[in-house]
Amino acid sequence: MSGPTHDSSDYRDRDAIPIRRALISVSDKTGLVELASALAGAGVEIVSTGSTAKIIAEAGYPVTQVATVTGFPESLDGRVKTLHPAIHAGILADLRLAHHEVQLAELGVAPFELVVVNLYPFVETVASGAVGDAVVEQIDIGGPAMVRAAAKNHANVAIAVSPDSYQQLIKAVTLGGTTLAQRQRLAGEAFAHTAAYDTAVAGWFAGNVGVRASRASTSMISGGSSVGEPTAAPASGEGISTFTVTARLAQNLRYGENSHQAAALYVDENGSGIAQATQLHGKEMSYNNYVDADAALRAAFDFREPAVAIIKHANPCGIAVARGSGDPIASAHRRAHACDPVSAFGGVIAANRPITAAAAESIKDIFTEVVVAPDFEPDALEILQGKKNIRLLKLPADFRRTEQEFKQVSGGILVQSVDNYDNFSSVGWQRVSGRPADDATLADLEFAWHAVRAVKSNAILLAKGGASVGVGMGQVNRVDSCHLAVTRAGERAQGSVAASDAFFPFADGLQVLLDAGVSAVVQPGGSVRDEEVIAAAKEAGVTMYFTGERHFFH
Repeated sequence: MSGPTHDSSDYRDRDAIPIRRALISVSDKTGLVELASALAGAGVEIVSTGSTAKIIAEAGYPVTQVATVTGFPESLDGRVKTLHPAIHAGILADLRLAHHEVQLAELGVAPFELVVVNLYPFVETVASGAVGDAVVEQIDIGGPAMVRAAAKNHANVAIAVSPDSYQQLIKAVTLGGTTLAQRQRLAGEAFAHTAAYDTAVAGWFAGNVGVRASRASTSMISGGSSVGEPTAAPASGEGISTFTVTARLAQNLRYGENSHQAAALYVDENGSGIAQATQLHGKEMSYNNYVDADAALRAAFDFREPAVAIIKHANPCGIAVARGSGDPIASAHRRAHACDPVSAFGGVIAANRPITAAAAESIKDIFTEVVVAPDFEPDALEILQGKKNIRLLKLPADFRRTEQEFKQVSGGILVQSVDNYDNFSSVGWQRVSGRPADDATLADLEFAWHAVRAVKSNAILLAKGGASVGVGMGQVNRVDSCHLAVTRAGERAQGSVAASDAFFPFADGLQVLLDAGVSAVVQPGGSVRDEEVIAAAKEAGVTMYFTGERHFFH
């Protein structure tokens, strides 16, 4: 079905449009009285509904009930209020067209220059644990209709869906009206708002099965609560047929990966990760800083015990957990740094516990781009703020890893559930060569199997005493990764344990580790040449375990 068409000569130019009549119907009452005060003070006629009209009237400002405009009472428990020609003709009339202006006059309908609407709290209702009809009643119908109508007619009408927009509207009233550029921006926010809202509703109807609306999908919804924990995509790949990802522009970055690339940070208002971290000190974060900081969090927060990860170009220079007496995070940092101090220069540090003064002393003399942690002790903050350029990021109190990962590919988006945190225990591993590992060796194997997950494939990680001592990453064959790991470990390879993120397709890669003196190995197994690989381990008298799963990270 095609819509009406007009020749470009039919339209009269309209840029700055004074606000004479406003329609306000909001579930989020934040800033409502201040906005009503400004509008009333400028002589703007305010039309409103239900509780919104009541609050405006109680504040002492004149307000006209929608029922007075429509001549039809609010009915069916409020399901029908604004769905009426007297409202929608006033919103949709394109006054650039002379005959629209004539028709409005014939109908006795006055136009709106401003619509302020945010929607029923559907997301918050679901998050509260409500079910069934209680949720269905929070699916807004009239609200989205008004929002979309005003956004479509942005040539004539300004639409606001968030209290965040009220100050610019108040200023516009004092300056004589809204501009076309301003109305276009507001229209874009409005369509994102309704798209996110519909995605949240669709996700709820999907019954938490498959890939559903993510937190990002609800980020433009008033109130800021998520629909709930998004669920992992099932093995079959079934899921909701479409989803929308919406986020708010938080910061324009100086540039992207390289200086000729434009970049910005967009924030999921319902998320709680690196994008929501509070910067306590240092220069502005760059695109690469955010990428590396997120990779560092991935590595450090894989561990339940105190842990530190040092990242450079999205790969670990070192990962360690606390061992022995003394300050746990300071210990973990020193041991992580010792893995590859050359590469750690200019790296990003993440800790899964607050940064202590002792940890700050360990960090302060090493050139570091970013330190990110759940918090910083006052003395630690004072120590590190003595370094002019180091960026200090404090994570949100409710920091959490998302349950789904998204990756853009040309023409689309890949979605997967995150690599499970809870499958790192040696329980269920199959010993295929050598004697059973003693407790200390088994602990190191479990640590290595955790840590290798943060290394880009093909990945080999050598560990000793709960710390990485050599890392081979991002190579196009596993043999080269093995050579890189043992070269970086040097003498420390002797007696270390090794983890491989995927199976050894041949015995040659394993042989590199055996020749370097590795004492035990953990790997997924599953190669057609497993017997050849097992035979090499047996000949060397080295203990090797199969996990039955892999940890590719591309």
